Amino acid sequence: MERSFARGAGKGLRLEHFLSGAADVERAQYEILAALQETHREFSRNVIYPYLSDLIQLFEQLQHILRGLEGIRNAAPGEVRQVDWEACRIIYERPAFDADRIAAVEELIRWALPHIQDAIEEGRTIFEFVEEHLHMEPVGIVPSYQEEGYLIVPDQRGGLLHVLQYQLSVVSGGSERYRTLRTVHLKQIPIRGVYPAPQRIKLDLIAERRELPNPATYFFATDLDFPFAQTVLPVAKRKLMRYLFTQVGRA
Repeated sequence: MERSFARGAGKGLRLEHFLSGAADVERAQYEILAALQETHREFSRNVIYPYLSDLIQLFEQLQHILRGLEGIRNAAPGEVRQVDWEACRIIYERPAFDADRIAAVEELIRWALPHIQDAIEEGRTIFEFVEEHLHMEPVGIVPSYQEEGYLIVPDQRGGLLHVLQYQLSVVSGGSERYRTLRTVHLKQIPIRGVYPAPQRIKLDLIAERRELPNPATYFFATDLDFPFAQTVLPVAKRKLMRYLFTQVGRA
């Protein structure tokens, strides 16, 4: 059985809050604070996905916009006001509205960045806490081929062990290369007091799925009663991807 874990339904903070906020900076500030307050509420429930990764991406986008604002100001020369025939040059008039709008966006971004940074630090603190209390170990002999395999992750809140298949790959985008770890949910096993033996689970997977006769398999253990799909699983995937990078050298 395949199963996907969906993103949270909250609106969160988006780039549109800034790009459309120049017309009314005060209202935009209110909306930004309200969106960040929603994120803080989720963090207080130990929910970090997708809020933390979205905030980090937004923070980087806003910094990129700030770096390019000077170029934006100079990109469009404005309307022709007159021609100076003696100097052989055209004199442009830059619409004040455009300059004011760009200045308002810049003001809004510079005001918001410290608030976003505070929220990111809060989310990272939760991430690092979970990572510290999420212990990973290989199950049995680890094969040389580790780009595909299985991970077994507990859901203490639901009383389950989730078994997922992973595939490691590198995606190229222009001159950049990105590590990705795609997972597919295979099954869940009830936890009754103690964890089932990881070696037994691996043997069952080998019998059930012949395409990986000697699969790399990793077992995670934790006592944390945190949300599975929104916190435990994303941290487990990140931890596994970092480990695989040290093993295969190209993750």
